[in-house]
Amino acid sequence: MTGQLTLEGHLQRYSETGPRALAVAAAIDAIATAAIEIAGLTATGQFADASGLTTGRNSDGDLQRDLDVRADAVIRRCLGRLPVAALASEEMREPEIGDREATICVAIDPLDGSSNIDINMTVGTIFSILPAPDDLSLAFHQRGTTQLAAGFVTYGPQTALVLTVGDGVDVFVLDRSAACFRLARCRVQIPETADEFAINASNRRHWDPPVRAFIDECLAGLDGPANRDFNMRWIGSLVAEAYRILTRGGVFLYPSDARPGYGDGRLRLTYEAHPIAFIMEQAGGAASTGRERILDLAAYSLHQRVPLVMGSRHEVRRVEELHCDPTLVASVSAPLFARRGFFRV
Repeated sequence: MTGQLTLEGHLQRYSETGPRALAVAAAIDAIATAAIEIAGLTATGQFADASGLTTGRNSDGDLQRDLDVRADAVIRRCLGRLPVAALASEEMREPEIGDREATICVAIDPLDGSSNIDINMTVGTIFSILPAPDDLSLAFHQRGTTQLAAGFVTYGPQTALVLTVGDGVDVFVLDRSAACFRLARCRVQIPETADEFAINASNRRHWDPPVRAFIDECLAGLDGPANRDFNMRWIGSLVAEAYRILTRGGVFLYPSDARPGYGDGRLRLTYEAHPIAFIMEQAGGAASTGRERILDLAAYSLHQRVPLVMGSRHEVRRVEELHCDPTLVASVSAPLFARRGFFRV
C-alpha cells in the first residue's frame, strides 16, 4: 500500500468519519497544496524573488525573512478558500476571525527554521487544527489535548508531510512529477530508548542543573548511569529535529535557561510545541517542558513561549525525574570533564 496511497485518498477516507473530519481533511489538503508551492519557493530561492534575506522583525520580535512572509501569504491564500473559524500564524500579531459558523481553527508556523534557508538546510511548515469553541476569542487558548490534527512539512532533499489525525502518525513524500503526496511510512513508532541527543551545547553554562545533569549522563556513555554511548546531533530546525527522531529515535532539548529572554523557553506553544508534541505522542514518544506534559498546557497568549523536551519516552521521563528530584541531580557522577572529555583519553 505504501507508495500507492496518496494523501488525497487518505484524507478522503478520513473525511467520511464525521462532519468535522470533512473540515479537517479540507484544511490539511489546503496546507498540502500550499506546501507544494512553498517547496518550489525554497528550492529556487532568489530565482523566485525569495532570497531568505531579513526584512525586519515579526510581531513577536524575531527576525523575519522574505520567505517567512511569502510562505505565510501562500498558506493563508490556500486556507482562505475554506470555512475556517479562526486562523493564527507566527507572522500575525493577533488571530484572524473568519467564518464564525465554521467548526475548526488553524494555527501555523509558515516557515520554521527560516534562518537556515541561506545555508541550504532543511526548513518546514508546522500546523495545528483545533475545534472552534463557542467563544472564538478562546480559540488558541485550548489545551494541546483538544487538537483534532497536527502535522509538519519538511523542505529538504525530499518534501515530506508528517501527519496525525489522532490515530497514529503517517509520512507522505511529495511526488514532484505528479504534484501529489504519496504515503511513504505508516504507523511510525519512536523507539522507547534513545542513543542520540540534540541540544545547543554552546549554552551549557546557562542551563539549569537538571538539564546539565542529563547531558552529563549522556556524555558519560557506557561509564555513566545510562550504560550506553550516545551520539550528539544539533540541526537547529525544529521540523528537521522532529523528522530525525521519527526516523531513528532520539531526544531533543530546547530548555529554558538563564539568558535574558529564555527564562520561559523559546519555542511557541500554540503553533510549534503543541502540534509537535501531538505527533510525538501519537508515535509512541513523549513531549514535556521538563516538568510537565506539553499537551496539558493551554496558552495564555498567542505567541507564548515554552521549553520543549521531546522524543524517546525513556529519555524524556529521565529529564522530568531530574527536574523533580534535586537529590538525583546531586548524585550524577559523570560531569562533562570526568573520565572522558576534550582533554582526556
